[in-house]
Amino acid sequence: MKAWRRLAGLLIVVGVAGCGGESEPEPAPEQADPPPTVMSEAAEPEIEVAPLTVEIQASASLRSDRRLMVQGETNLPDTTQLQVIAQREVSGVRWQSHTTVTQGEFTAGPFGPGSGLPDGGYTITVNLVAASVQPRAVRERIGEQGEHLAGELVTGSRHGLGQVASYSRRYLIGSEPRRAADQAEVLEVE
Repeated sequence: MKAWRRLAGLLIVVGVAGCGGESEPEPAPEQADPPPTVMSEAAEPEIEVAPLTVEIQASASLRSDRRLMVQGETNLPDTTQLQVIAQREVSGVRWQSHTTVTQGEFTAGPFGPGSGLPDGGYTITVNLVAASVQPRAVRERIGEQGEHLAGELVTGSRHGLGQVASYSRRYLIGSEPRRAADQAEVLEVE
């Protein structure tokens, strides 16, 4: 019985091996049409975008809880994202807020601790954030790297992300730098 199994196994191996050599010739591939020639479209001419001379004006006011509000106007397009920073000069403590331009205006705040800001000097800075994070409509106007921005407020980004704009003003709250009075006003310092 073992001999039959060996013989049957041998015949199967020989039969399988013999089948591979007598294959039908493969039909010649049909001549396919040559690939279509891709016509390069004429490059669309770049649309000239006039430089945007950035203008930002801001003012600060003190709320009844002695926290600072910042209001401003700009010629940057609607939906432009801005970062507003209020910094106390004596301590360097900073508060920041992100805001969006709507109809040429923006508002940010309130800035300061819940207990209110003490009298003293403060710097308010309004930054146009990098073009790469701006909405598409804004990038179309200012450029993908802010290349269409112009004016004295425009500088190169610290992070190599193109051009940005920054506006900064100093304000004095109250008259005594180390005291907080209930009736204080915010004065812009030139």
